Amino acid sequence: MDALQVIASATQIVSSMVGAVAALEQASRNLDEAPKRIQSLEEFVSELENLTRRIKQKHAYKLHNYQLDRQIQSLNALIERLHPKLGKARRILSKSKVKNLAKVVWSSMAGDPLGKVVNSIRDDLNWWLESQRLVHNVEKAIESTARAVSAQLKIKTEQGYPTSGKCSYVWNLLEQENFQRVILIVGLSGIGKSCLARQVASNPPERFVDGAVELGFGQWCSRSACNGSKAEYQKRLARKICKFLVQIGFWKKIKDEYSGDLEYMCCSLQEALYGKSILVILDDVWEQDIVERFAKLYDNDCKYVVTTRNEAVYEITEAEKVELSKDDIREFSKAVLLYHSLLSEEELPGVADSLLERCGHHPLTVAVMGKALRKETRAEKWEKAITNLSTFATCAPGPVSYVNEKEAENTLTIFGSFEFSLDAMPGDSRELFIALAALSWAEPVPEACVEAIWSVLGQESLFPLIVCKLVEGSLLMKTETDPLYSVHDMVVLYLDNKTNDSVKILLKESRPEETANICPWLLIFGKEVVKTVSEQRIVNFLSADEKQAIITLKAIIQALMASKSISEFEASRASFSSILGPKIADMISNGSESLIAVSAEAITNIFSKSDYCDYFPSLEATGAVSKLASIVENCDNPMIQTNILIVLGKLAEFGSMETVDEVLQRIPFNQMADLLSPNAEEWYESMFTVLLSLTKAGKLKAVERMFAFEIDKNLLRLLEIGSEVAQHHAIVTLKTFYELGGPPPNGHLRLTNLDLLPWQVRLRLETFVLSDKSVSFSAKPQSFEDLIHKVVDNDNEQVVEAMQDLIPIIERAGEPRIKDMILKSPLIKRLAELLQQGRPEDNSMKSQSAFLLMKLACSGGEPFIKKFLEYDIIPELVKMMQNSNTELQDAAYAALHQMLFCSGGVLILNRFLQMGLVERITQSVESKSKKTREVNMNCLLDIVELGNKACLERMFSLQVVEKVVKLEKSGGGSGNILVGFLKGIDKCKHLSAAERRVMKQQVIRKVRAAMKGHKFESQILVVLDGSASDSSKSGSSGSNKHRK
Repeated sequence: MDALQVIASATQIVSSMVGAVAALEQASRNLDEAPKRIQSLEEFVSELENLTRRIKQKHAYKLHNYQLDRQIQSLNALIERLHPKLGKARRILSKSKVKNLAKVVWSSMAGDPLGKVVNSIRDDLNWWLESQRLVHNVEKAIESTARAVSAQLKIKTEQGYPTSGKCSYVWNLLEQENFQRVILIVGLSGIGKSCLARQVASNPPERFVDGAVELGFGQWCSRSACNGSKAEYQKRLARKICKFLVQIGFWKKIKDEYSGDLEYMCCSLQEALYGKSILVILDDVWEQDIVERFAKLYDNDCKYVVTTRNEAVYEITEAEKVELSKDDIREFSKAVLLYHSLLSEEELPGVADSLLERCGHHPLTVAVMGKALRKETRAEKWEKAITNLSTFATCAPGPVSYVNEKEAENTLTIFGSFEFSLDAMPGDSRELFIALAALSWAEPVPEACVEAIWSVLGQESLFPLIVCKLVEGSLLMKTETDPLYSVHDMVVLYLDNKTNDSVKILLKESRPEETANICPWLLIFGKEVVKTVSEQRIVNFLSADEKQAIITLKAIIQALMASKSISEFEASRASFSSILGPKIADMISNGSESLIAVSAEAITNIFSKSDYCDYFPSLEATGAVSKLASIVENCDNPMIQTNILIVLGKLAEFGSMETVDEVLQRIPFNQMADLLSPNAEEWYESMFTVLLSLTKAGKLKAVERMFAFEIDKNLLRLLEIGSEVAQHHAIVTLKTFYELGGPPPNGHLRLTNLDLLPWQVRLRLETFVLSDKSVSFSAKPQSFEDLIHKVVDNDNEQVVEAMQDLIPIIERAGEPRIKDMILKSPLIKRLAELLQQGRPEDNSMKSQSAFLLMKLACSGGEPFIKKFLEYDIIPELVKMMQNSNTELQDAAYAALHQMLFCSGGVLILNRFLQMGLVERITQSVESKSKKTREVNMNCLLDIVELGNKACLERMFSLQVVEKVVKLEKSGGGSGNILVGFLKGIDKCKHLSAAERRVMKQQVIRKVRAAMKGHKFESQILVVLDGSASDSSKSGSSGSNKHRK
């Protein structure tokens, strides 16, 4: 049986059961016939069970399909509902026979109980049949809507590359239903294969409902680049597929633990593309098996456009080959030249046609030559360019390895154009370009890395001018929105010849200080051979001259902060921590104050929890606590103070009890109090980290020391005058203090000053100062039972009245006796049922139910949250936020907000992630209803504040930032929502300071891309940059780049 016939077969059985139920109904009037009818129904149920079992066994590999899984689950649910009802029917029948009652007497006494069971079974069967029809109809409607919605996966065309006739030809091939799944675009290097593929994919045929996506491979992902190592090649290919899974949204981030396992990645690829219809560009493929791995994927409607210059890939038999020849590109080569030379056709010298012929009309060569002759109208200059191109092509070094011999002349012509372009540039630009050969260029490189390489060669102030020349000459490509650089694959091939020259410039002929500054960048972005050399140099620098060690540590921090995403940050952090960790004890115990200060900064940015556990025990035996505390006491630089205080806090948090005691005795609490004063805002974030570390380690003893130095007074002051982020962290810290030690008898938190604080602060701290906290609850259990009885009743007025009377009891739900009484009662179950009421007249009860649930969460915490999860209350509240009634929406959001921030909030957040509720809320942000957008956006901001790295990356993959940008565009461009998003990241306690900075940079990059060209672009970016700058002062590195 095919998987698609599952429900058809089940429907046929259930339809037969409906007929059997009708027979049983007739038999209920003749009890002698009833046992046979019940047995018939039981056989049908058994047949359904066998069908379900066979389906799950035969199609186990397809159960990842959501629709199929849900249909099987619904069938199981029907079976589970039928079993007890058929058992009840048998018991009723047996009871009636034992008593030997006549049918009339039996019906008069019991109201025909068998008939009621029969009706209930019929309702179940009809419900199941109707649900399948409904699902089918809804699916058809959604599919119709989905085809009209533009896909999220899009590819942009390249500027300066006109549409050619081949573009329409390839487009028509893709549109054909039963055509080859793979289209190979072949041709000489630089002839425009990738441009053609992107043009087609920028406006794909309608059949590709899931859009188009591009995955570039390049020579880096080839056996020759891996020196024939099969293991290394497979690791690189697996990494590329991993990136693809993130691109299409199947994974939320690159999973390092699996990214080296090619077979696992291919299985994941099969699962990811199941049922999808995507046009996939596989660009610059060097190996045949890459195409074969994609082409053999089944159960999808994807097609693959492959660009390659490798003859081995040409030999793939099950592919349509489209050759891009000189005749094809001749039709638009002049347009490419006009675009890059900034000349009109009238201004173009007559010798331009000769130049095009000498360039072979290849778009890349024409673009490079056009930019080298930008705005030049003199014919003699163009004639000289033709002569020089021939000369440079003759002298140009051949590629390290030819793809095929046919391309030799073409490749040398392209390389000659590079040489011509470089010759026309200033010497500094040429030297920078050669130095860039040390980089792998497998991925775009951040501008900070290119600038660090320039720091070895020249003055910092000249960098923008020097790099601009390379961009203008088409030797470097800069992204429009992000400060990232990439290069054409032919430029990569050219630079492969210059790797040794680059290593000589950067690592051999430069001064030690310059080498120390560049090595961390090369460890992250360099070629494999360069990475190996750089890693060894870093190890040597950290062990050698102290000045070089300081420069290396500063460069490590800068390179780490240049990460484009948390995944990149994690990979770089792991590399640096493995080098720095074993040396940290020696550097702190034997280093100068300057070295210790920079080491502390590096630790706070690089170390994770596991690093602290692995490397900090070695510090305990070296007297590090005493030395660090002495430096803090004698230092007046807040940056150094906060970094060392964080290290001391982490030593206590991950050290022995003896270390905890020593830290609490030696750490200067008076200086910590000063760093929490109103004029020290930029150090708050670091200080909150220190306070929480000390509190975790020293508990009550640490809290008592902080009270003694009036740190709680400073925190309360922040609640009155601090920023929103500072208030948040102050509340969290104070709550921790009071939960451990309670407010001190002479403390600074009193009812008089509590009234001066914002309402949300009062709500979270008032329980610590209320004088009637110990008053016992006076209500009798019986009165509570009476109220519960009224709530369970169907009289709406009684229900609402009882809910109001329950509030004083619920507010004491934290007391053991009251908690047990509520948990054992049917109250929560009844409130869950009331949330599901659909009639308008029930709205008041739904709103009251949400309010009572919120109060239970606030007062009782985690035990009640677990009960809420048991009754699926959370998805019901999310559903209420989508309601058209604003009162219900506000009630639902208020309840969810308080639940998320109560003691069991993490359970709520996990349920959000497990049930895909984040996705549902994200979709609602684009609702037509203003109130729906508002409450769902507020809920998303709560999730940002409470989430972890995985949660935030899921939100990024759902394009939450891009959706918020849409709201800003339509709402006047104030930037308030985006600022709230950044503040949520600042408040997130599950991120380190370094991770917060990287994530905020990622948000700003996404905003820049989404806002480009919009009328509100500049005003939103100003607000956003200002917010990011203000909130990251305390985390910003105080170290300046080493410059020549």
